[in-house]
Amino acid sequence: MACGFRRSIACQLSRVLDLPPEYLIKSISAVPISRKEEVADFQLSVDSLLENNNDHSRPDIQLQTVRLAEKLKCDTVVSEISTGPGTVNFKINRELLTKTVLQEVIEDGSKYGLKSELFSGLPQKKIVVEFSSPNVAKKFHVGHLRSTIIGNFIANLKEALGHQVTRINYLGDWGMQFGLLGTGFQLFGYEEKLQSNPLQHLFEVYVQVNKEAADDKNVAKSAHEFFQRLELGDTQALALWQKFRDLSIEEYIRIYKVPAHSPALLSCGAALDEYSWRLGVHFDEYSGESFYREKSQEVLKLLDSKGLLQKTIKGTAVVDLSGSGDPSSICTVMRSDGTSLYATRDLAAAIDRMDKYNFDKMIYVTDKGQKKHFQQVFQMLQIMGYDWAERCQHVPFGVVQGMKTRRGDVTFLEDVLNEIRLRMLQNMASVKTTRELENPQETAERVGLAALIIQDFRGFLLSDYQFSWDRVFQSRGDTGVFLQYTHARLHSLEETFGCGYLNDFNTACLQEPQSVSILQHLLRFDEVLYRSAQDLQPRHIVSYLLTLRPDFIFSELSAQS
Repeated sequence: MACGFRRSIACQLSRVLDLPPEYLIKSISAVPISRKEEVADFQLSVDSLLENNNDHSRPDIQLQTVRLAEKLKCDTVVSEISTGPGTVNFKINRELLTKTVLQEVIEDGSKYGLKSELFSGLPQKKIVVEFSSPNVAKKFHVGHLRSTIIGNFIANLKEALGHQVTRINYLGDWGMQFGLLGTGFQLFGYEEKLQSNPLQHLFEVYVQVNKEAADDKNVAKSAHEFFQRLELGDTQALALWQKFRDLSIEEYIRIYKVPAHSPALLSCGAALDEYSWRLGVHFDEYSGESFYREKSQEVLKLLDSKGLLQKTIKGTAVVDLSGSGDPSSICTVMRSDGTSLYATRDLAAAIDRMDKYNFDKMIYVTDKGQKKHFQQVFQMLQIMGYDWAERCQHVPFGVVQGMKTRRGDVTFLEDVLNEIRLRMLQNMASVKTTRELENPQETAERVGLAALIIQDFRGFLLSDYQFSWDRVFQSRGDTGVFLQYTHARLHSLEETFGCGYLNDFNTACLQEPQSVSILQHLLRFDEVLYRSAQDLQPRHIVSYLLTLRPDFIFSELSAQS
């Protein structure tokens, strides 16, 4: 594997530079493949070794590069050494390259790349990932789709690298919106509609009561009073809220595809049912803001005891994070009626999770509109005396623009998933080579959803992007559909020719440029994983996979088989 070759190169460099191999390994990178010319396999950036020197005292980089290369020698691993602009380049013995890479691909299987020395010595950590987090009593909005798939990617990546990951779905099941919803249901709700199509009916009630509250102060007052009753533990108000919550969770679980005997499912009290396939995402814990309605009062007391809580003329309680009265740095933590706010409950949740999980890192995956909120929450934890606040990280993402279905502007994830299935079924029907499937609708939705995820993951997470159904479902080019098509074709070749079960192979048959390029690309996989693990961006892996599936693979493999 790449790390074995790096180790060999690093050991030779270590003797010349009098530096430990471990210091050099991460400065040795696999060279990206080029279709125009054959490239070296690895390169050392000489500049990175001198990065601690300032610009005035740093020697001429190219001169140092040439001098270093002259001191190195080829051996049984390295067959050629050359220099580039500030780099020393290493070409691996071609027979050894072929044999080593193919052996490790076959032996390691799905673990290929994960055993790299790039990851050795890194401590295994306890990581909490909070993602998805839809609002109870509202249909799953498409905006939560990005949080769900990004959070799932981060959790999967961390688990693959050996970390202990806890996945939390922190439901928006508390707050003033439930005051509005409770009042709205008392005014406009119907029990029959609630039972037959709960989230749709609750959405309609919420829209209607918001309109009424904007025009009628009495409705707005009733909503505040209802939420205050919830905070005080009124049994009648809590019973209605609990009904909304249970019905919502049942719907979400059908979307997530939680196994029927999952502890997470049992803990949320939803009925055990045969849940349909949709997102294929699971959680270790379903919690919600409601769990922290009492604990948030303890947070307020702690803030007050530390002299951080300030009362405003309006009766609200705030924390001045600037210490100088800067309005942009003031965070409201309590309403004038004494009820809690989102920030207060997030503080309580963070403290509770540290007590429960003693995490090394906690990652929040939400849209970039919450950037300031999390900055303030982390800062408040710091000034409250919780040094572990520096272990908390917000991973923000941008907005998807222009995602529409045949029904018009997208509001609900259900519309998106139905649109995916419909369009993919049409694509499959138009391709003559499509096999007859046992469950074409399930296949269409899964392939279509994966194609959408590839489209979403291609760029920087923080960037907004313009959505295009046509681009998502293109069957050629750098798309998720063609990536899966490539995978299916390769799998078919494995089944036909037994390529997946080779224990012996002739390395001399794999020395032409196309085969070498594939082997060189496989060398880079551990670096791609390492980079994604560092910045939590899936685009590195997506780009790598799209590069791995060039059209010539089919012709070459078919000819060789």
